[in-house]
Amino acid sequence: MTNSDPLGELAPFAGRWVGGGDGHYPTIDDFAYDETIEFTSIPGKPFLMYVSRTRARDDGRPLHTENGYLRRSGHDVELLVSQPTGFVEIQRSRLTHGVLDFTAVHLDRSPDAKPVHELRRRFVLDGDTLTYDLWMAHDSTPLTHHLHARLTRDAAS
Repeated sequence: MTNSDPLGELAPFAGRWVGGGDGHYPTIDDFAYDETIEFTSIPGKPFLMYVSRTRARDDGRPLHTENGYLRRSGHDVELLVSQPTGFVEIQRSRLTHGVLDFTAVHLDRSPDAKPVHELRRRFVLDGDTLTYDLWMAHDSTPLTHHLHARLTRDAAS
């Protein structure tokens, strides 16, 4: 980290990413989706604001959105996420060669939100390509791979 760039190794994540992915889970039908992820920097701050929005590939209906921050925390990186379903998470990882393998520090939910017992995320940044995977343990289903997506940097960002 230098005084001129408080984002340090997070700087390459900044921008608008577009693409899509596939989802599956034992309790739902498989689906395909389009996604936009924005990691927005604030000058002088050691974090990126995070927004993800997805739409069904077949008919364009909105599916999921989440907001939060990707931030430096000592030698680690934290991902803080809030979902409109009443679920919040704090995940932590080391950034190694463009890879963030997050593990949960804290997961919580509002009293009427569906029970998510475990969540794991992995981001891989390779030049102008961002891929991610998400695993989830929900209700009585053990930790299971749920989402895989591939996005590319929007040239306008």
